[in-house]
Amino acid sequence: MIVNEHQAQAWNGYEGRHWADHQDRYDAVNGGFNAVLLDAVRPGDRVLDLGCGTGHLTRSAARRAGTALGIDLSTPMLERARASATAERVSNVRFVQGDAQVHPFEPASVDVALSRFGVMFFADPVAAFTNVGRAVRPGGRLAFVCLDDIRDGDLGTVLAALAPFLPPPASDGTGVAEPLSLADPAVVHRVLGAAGWTDVGCVPAEAPGVWGRDAADAAAFLVGWGPIRHQLDPADTERAAAALAVALRGFARPDGVRLRGTAWLVTARRPG
Repeated sequence: MIVNEHQAQAWNGYEGRHWADHQDRYDAVNGGFNAVLLDAVRPGDRVLDLGCGTGHLTRSAARRAGTALGIDLSTPMLERARASATAERVSNVRFVQGDAQVHPFEPASVDVALSRFGVMFFADPVAAFTNVGRAVRPGGRLAFVCLDDIRDGDLGTVLAALAPFLPPPASDGTGVAEPLSLADPAVVHRVLGAAGWTDVGCVPAEAPGVWGRDAADAAAFLVGWGPIRHQLDPADTERAAAALAVALRGFARPDGVRLRGTAWLVTARRPG
């Protein structure tokens, strides 16, 4: 059953195909955050990875846990997740297509739920974290990373170059099912508290991400990234890419274009 139909369309359409086709690239961008999430995993744990995508975090968790289950809306991304698990011979992992807000998880079947930038897109975050909470045993844990206010980080500096080509950001404050929906720690505390989680913590985390071989390569990747592509007039693509390349040159290193990624590391516990 899927209730988050808008996100299901996106992740089974262009967005999901782009992530699946650029699996290694996205892992190079976001994989640095795996370490702080894996700190929550103990030997023998039953792990649930929310919005697992192509399964990079899921497979990493499985290597130190008892079992790992990844759930995602996206068919193309899950196909890559399963293929990668087979290729890497990670046998204690499985993947299911579903909406974590309503998926019928087995009650108390999980020791720790993780997510690497997958929980910002819930249509109803209170309902979703409540449903996930039913899956987590009493005393079990939650750990996820979500975007903070990116304007003060390297990515915000780079994306400022796109201002002439994009519509102004929405100012209605709804924060529904979009990447910055959990960027305010007050919202995180309110949502998780309403969903029945306790001991909620929200601390800054950062990790380097490699966005491309050089500035031009990284710029071409960024203009194809869903959050930008869907707002960008196709007629402006070349000019936008050129502006991004200029902004990215200051982050170019011999081993690629590196941006310091910043996020909130959120932890919580189930009562009991």
